Amino acid sequence: MTTMSSHFIEEDVHEPNVSKWRIRWSETIPYILLHVACIGVFWVGFSWAALALCLGMYVVRMFAITGFYHRYFSHRTFRTTRPVQFLMGLLGTSAVQRGPIWWAAHHRDHHKYSDTEFDPHSPKQVGFWKAHCGWFLCKEAAPVRIRLVRDWMRFPELVWLDRFHHVPVILTALLMLGLGFTASTWWPGLGLTAGQALFWGFFLSTVLCYHGTYTINSLAHVWGRRDFETPDDSRNNFWLALITLGEGWHNNHHHYPASVRQGFRWWELDPTWWTLWTMGKLRLVRDLNGVPDRVQEQRMQPGS
Repeated sequence: MTTMSSHFIEEDVHEPNVSKWRIRWSETIPYILLHVACIGVFWVGFSWAALALCLGMYVVRMFAITGFYHRYFSHRTFRTTRPVQFLMGLLGTSAVQRGPIWWAAHHRDHHKYSDTEFDPHSPKQVGFWKAHCGWFLCKEAAPVRIRLVRDWMRFPELVWLDRFHHVPVILTALLMLGLGFTASTWWPGLGLTAGQALFWGFFLSTVLCYHGTYTINSLAHVWGRRDFETPDDSRNNFWLALITLGEGWHNNHHHYPASVRQGFRWWELDPTWWTLWTMGKLRLVRDLNGVPDRVQEQRMQPGS
């Protein structure tokens, strides 16, 4: 294998069969410890401000993952400026799901091989837990295969962000601590302490965002309805759309991944699309790809 670095590789040899991938303990142990840290919420106690901070950090970072890591970096369903591109990549990195280039590379591979033995996270092939979170803890998932993301490799700031994706994570944890100290000093009536801000606003919020995101890999190919005939087992699921800001309309997405919308019909809840539409009105993003009528007309008949 010819390497550009330990993070980015120009592959000569790569094990494509996920069932043969091996656990990487240097990644797995910190991942487990982050979950264990959530127990700290019982130690620091509860406040409504802490709960609000937890939910706020969940929603903001989930949007960065769904709107930008997924719909922008992976599928390029709209355009934006270079500063917005970097800032949203930075926000997405704070969700502790590695960098935007790494995320896009693996997701593009998923669409190419969806629900085959080469799919990085197919519950059909590797079972629930490996599809949910085990696959990215494997040694073979660590590097970024350059051929999948040559379009993003030309931006040095994104390359830096991807290689040093732990830096924004540390800064986010410190930001939560600082926010907690400030709140306890200047607005003690909120009841928010530094410990609560760290454990509720960072650790618990991050773990919730983790598993909300992962449900699309592990559950959205198992539970739900199929409105479109696709080669994979993708499903539409309202409850998954609710917790992931619209990503649960997964069968829609696999049928037509070029659309910035994943809720194809008005009643299909898609807050990520609503937010991107608003950003478009503010001229922060542009050229949002819609859903052509011909795509809507390909919907399967009920019971088929």
